[in-house]
Amino acid sequence: MTARDKDRSPARARELDEPGQAGNDAAERMARAGLTRVLEPGDPRSGQWLRRLGPVALFQRLRGEGPSLPGATAGRMAGLRSRARDARPELDLAAARRAGARFVCPGDSEWPAQLDDLGDARPLGLWVRGTPSLRFWALRSVALVGARACTDYGAHAAGLFGAGLAEQGWVVVSGGAYGIDGAAHRAALGAGGATVAVLACGVDSPYPRGHTQLIARIAEQGLVVSELPPGDHPTPSRFVRRNRVIAALTRGTVVVEAAHRSGALSTARAALRLGRAVMGVPGPVTSSLSAGVHELLRGEGHLVADAGDVVELVGGIGELAPAKSGPVLPRDLLPERLIRVLEAVPAGAGGTLELIARAAAGSIDETVGNLYELLALGYVERGGENWKLTRQALSGGFPTCGDPVAKVPSCPDHAP
Repeated sequence: MTARDKDRSPARARELDEPGQAGNDAAERMARAGLTRVLEPGDPRSGQWLRRLGPVALFQRLRGEGPSLPGATAGRMAGLRSRARDARPELDLAAARRAGARFVCPGDSEWPAQLDDLGDARPLGLWVRGTPSLRFWALRSVALVGARACTDYGAHAAGLFGAGLAEQGWVVVSGGAYGIDGAAHRAALGAGGATVAVLACGVDSPYPRGHTQLIARIAEQGLVVSELPPGDHPTPSRFVRRNRVIAALTRGTVVVEAAHRSGALSTARAALRLGRAVMGVPGPVTSSLSAGVHELLRGEGHLVADAGDVVELVGGIGELAPAKSGPVLPRDLLPERLIRVLEAVPAGAGGTLELIARAAAGSIDETVGNLYELLALGYVERGGENWKLTRQALSGGFPTCGDPVAKVPSCPDHAP
């Protein structure tokens, strides 16, 4: 066994030990590249054929006149054989090289082992455009997905999460589409971080066309990945099947905006099946584009409000989100005895010492001492016989006896 074989995943090692596997790496690579032109991504039946026969034997059978494959109808076999006869993997590999791309197979040192969790739905291989190592980047990656026709709120939230994750050293993975995907990619790029676009078409034929420049920039600064060979086109079913790769490649999936029938939810469902963390960003309860996210959060999804929450769920031990709290006001730091007296001072014209002492349930001596402390701190002022609140006290958010809404129980007028 070569050193290269020793580096292969256990799933791959088992596959090579099965009958029908060719020992020639070049032949196997060529066969897998050809099969990406023949078999549709994510088809479990195709994965079973591959597991039983191996890529070389499967490709040869599809190009020849041998017996039909198990479970394949005559019509399907005819279609597959037509595709196989037209496949020219050597031309696809040459086109990939011209586009600055490469073909990564299971067992390669760059192959992300977590994709093996897909079982028979595992990709035949991945066409990768860009210089970084896909395997290395996938080890610390998070998917950010959501609606194409997103709201301004959704785009803003995706930008905050994308930039926040990139700044903390996480790779942002998405689908390169309009809406949430594009906002997440741009935010990661803008933060000088890493991002990966997983396409439902060839890596040399960006879709949507309006994102041609964005995807080119991702290829320069990050990675563009696809199961489909160069020049291949997207279809609705390929978008859905692509989502399982996004889910398997990453350590968790964040859904920013999604309606009940959103394709982004298929990514979340795939992540749940694979045991990955699934998270959702809540939106307005009146927004149909957040309805799918809210349903996800009612189930197994985790609510996240910023990148720190995401990292706490998918990161290592000790990567905790900072505790969240409102701003600390100066009045929050007052001792309880001063707060009790401050709350007893009526708003408006104020009140006498006796009135305040009674409302604060304290003696005259104690109350006057406390009032003078509050006077020194700028919370109350004295006008003749009355003590009243200053502007500083009124802006601090503490309810008072004179507040008709607060109805402080200690006030004489509101005592039970």
